[in-house]
Amino acid sequence: MNDPVLLVVAHGSRDPRHAATVHALTRRVRSLRPGLRVETAFLDFNAPAVPQVLGRLAADGVRDVVALPLLLTRAFHAKADIPAVLRQAPPSLRVRQAEVLGPSPLLLGAVERRLYEAGLGPADKSSTALVLAAAGSTDPEAIAVIAHTARELRHTGWCAVRPAFASASLPRTEDAVRSLRAEGHSRVAVAPYVIAPGRLPDRIAAGAGEADVIADVLGASPELARLLLERHDEARIEYASAIPA
Repeated sequence: MNDPVLLVVAHGSRDPRHAATVHALTRRVRSLRPGLRVETAFLDFNAPAVPQVLGRLAADGVRDVVALPLLLTRAFHAKADIPAVLRQAPPSLRVRQAEVLGPSPLLLGAVERRLYEAGLGPADKSSTALVLAAAGSTDPEAIAVIAHTARELRHTGWCAVRPAFASASLPRTEDAVRSLRAEGHSRVAVAPYVIAPGRLPDRIAAGAGEADVIADVLGASPELARLLLERHDEARIEYASAIPA
């Protein structure tokens, strides 16, 4: 069985930096596995749309597709929007939706990479408190995953880690920064737990004004690219095992 096409499904944004970052990430994925066909599609705001790409794949004679939500948690888009649009795929396509990206040790590595690029080093962990700033969600499962990720980061040696959110949930980034200061932490860093730039990441950056360090978004990091391939392979193996002998 040939490798299914990897279709990366991003949310999309009016901010052009979002699509540019997504395309940079998929280029890195292609560079890691040149023999794998990797396509990019968006739910909203950007082209190409998911149905357009699915139609093109069917016209090319593709049979198997792994659709990977470019999402860190399993919230509304992964549970409702993406399954709904995938159900519109041409009947000649067999489409399997992969798991979302988080949680994963590779995401912890991407967060730390961005913190180190912002000027911190491994030796700074024990004296630096982190705010893990996510986009936010009304879905309790998604919020629980962010809290779990914060705990996992704390276990890697940072002296304190607090989750924060740009929307829908509390606390906000600026409140988490102030709370850590009030607890006596002299150095506070903000780690955006988002994939690409846009309105909510900008809100995180604005709320990080009183922090000592703010890292960049996860973007086209090597860890994220490897994680996309990991989720593709998991879905491919699960699909292959489900096919009757």
